[in-house]
Amino acid sequence: MKWNRYTIDTTTAAVDVVSSCLGDCGIEGIEIEDNVQLSQKDIKTMFVDFIPDLPPDDGSARVSFYLDADEDNDEMLKKVKEELEDMKSFMDIGPATITISQTEDKDWINNWKQYFHPFSVGDLIIKPTWEEYTDEMKDHLVINIDPGTAFGTGSHETTQLVIRQLQKYCKKGDKVLDVGCGSGILSVVAIMLGAESALGTDLDPNAIIATKENAEVNKIENGRIEVIEGNIIDDKAVQDKAGYECYDIVCANILADVLEPLSEEITRHMKHGAIFMTSGIIDMKEEEVVNKFRENPELEILEINHNGEWVNVTARRI
Repeated sequence: MKWNRYTIDTTTAAVDVVSSCLGDCGIEGIEIEDNVQLSQKDIKTMFVDFIPDLPPDDGSARVSFYLDADEDNDEMLKKVKEELEDMKSFMDIGPATITISQTEDKDWINNWKQYFHPFSVGDLIIKPTWEEYTDEMKDHLVINIDPGTAFGTGSHETTQLVIRQLQKYCKKGDKVLDVGCGSGILSVVAIMLGAESALGTDLDPNAIIATKENAEVNKIENGRIEVIEGNIIDDKAVQDKAGYECYDIVCANILADVLEPLSEEITRHMKHGAIFMTSGIIDMKEEEVVNKFRENPELEILEINHNGEWVNVTARRI
């Protein structure tokens, strides 16, 4: 299916008004492009760990909308132009010129698969479910993963940091808690390394589905990996379901702004001597997270590791 993309050149100050105008015309979806940096409030609200390096904001912006290329869009386009001309009479909306281009509807859910290929982390090979086994995999532990629409192929630096810690600390018979489990890859790796069981938690219902499917595709027995939807930081039902002082290992590959409050809650679920391995920390937030961990008298930091601009902090419950 082909779409016509109509891009309006406007100003950052007029973006909201232009967007509202398009809505009044019956256009439901829009795309906004500008160079306005996120505020600190925005960053905290959205749990953004890092922001793109944008050029200086020159006050210009672009608002785009899409219409079916196979339909007659003349009436809609005429209506939009009339509305823009009307707005020009009482406020500065920039040139308000409209540029037309064409794009094709793509299978965004599956197109990314062309970039996900088997790779190794230590002696472990992570293989997408749609790839074939090769002779090179025979002497390795192979994990099959299909993240679906949940986060977690294992290829990201943050995930690899935690996988390496699991390879170092996970022992036969361990009970593992995987906070923010995503595709369930860390739970699967832990079981394959000898853990007795893993419980995953996540806010995304897609993670629940993906984790169960990845346990099944790796032929992990029913019951060894469980997963529940919810926030263990402040949801009493999730906390009770997880249980207290019963885990040998806790994994948390999530954002720094979530790890900080988690560090206050998580020790209640860990055995004394249990390992808490975290990642998802951008290097500029390393000191902040480390200091937060040190505020908990029950946590002793064992290691701080780096992979590119990402950081792993591994601690032990005293």
